[in-house]
Amino acid sequence: MAKLKPPLVVGFFEDPDELLKAAHKTKGKGFKNLDAYAPYPVHGLQKALGIRSSWVPYVTLICGLGGATLIHLFMWWTSVIDWPVNVGGKPLYSWPAFVPITFEGGILAGGVMTFVALLAACGLPRFKPFVLDPNITNNKFAIVIPEKDNLGVTDPSAFLKEIGAYEVKRITG
Repeated sequence: MAKLKPPLVVGFFEDPDELLKAAHKTKGKGFKNLDAYAPYPVHGLQKALGIRSSWVPYVTLICGLGGATLIHLFMWWTSVIDWPVNVGGKPLYSWPAFVPITFEGGILAGGVMTFVALLAACGLPRFKPFVLDPNITNNKFAIVIPEKDNLGVTDPSAFLKEIGAYEVKRITG
């Protein structure tokens, strides 16, 4: 999601196919830092706008593996180094007994850090959110073009009308 700051030009479209075609045309025209809003996911929209993938899955992977490793090392340390207890002749490091806890520790660490990373990626919490249109994700499809990032390109309002937007709004603040 782009960090949107006014002035912005927002073009509204009737259906997801029109939105996708307009996204391809808008990106092809040379507009930068585009964003789109839809009431449900539109396949191919992220690629059409040139939005790169999120870094949140990498946080999940690293923290999940790191959490599993730390839990496993902690169990090894307590069983072998800190409090070695011989139970029924089993070896001190009985790794099959550690597998379920290691797995659950990895899931816990990955899940908690995914939540934290998602909050950071979305810039949440926002105490005074910037709202483009109250119904923008209820029943409207929209492309947002920031004017400051696209000064040398053609007029965004006229371009959005030209490619099929049924309504174009200019938001100044």
